[in-house]
Amino acid sequence: MLRRTKLFGRKTRVTFALPADQPPGAVSVVGDFNGWEPGRHALVPRRNGTRTISVILPSGVHRFRYLATGSLWFDDDTADGIDGQGSLLEL
Repeated sequence: MLRRTKLFGRKTRVTFALPADQPPGAVSVVGDFNGWEPGRHALVPRRNGTRTISVILPSGVHRFRYLATGSLWFDDDTADGIDGQGSLLEL
């Protein structure tokens, strides 16, 4: 699930959220905003049964995917679009 919060200027805080146990193991969000570097934005477990990470992004179109333990790549069904290269965010 994605949550967006508009900030001053042309920036948006995007919170990436997944259930705490699906998929099992560590998960990070990897995208054009972090050089597609695994582990740089790892989702953190929260008390409410989710795990999240927030990233501040400039306006524009951004592409991302999730990477879970075991080299499992997957997309976010709540993104603005999904194509053969991943999930899309339009900010």
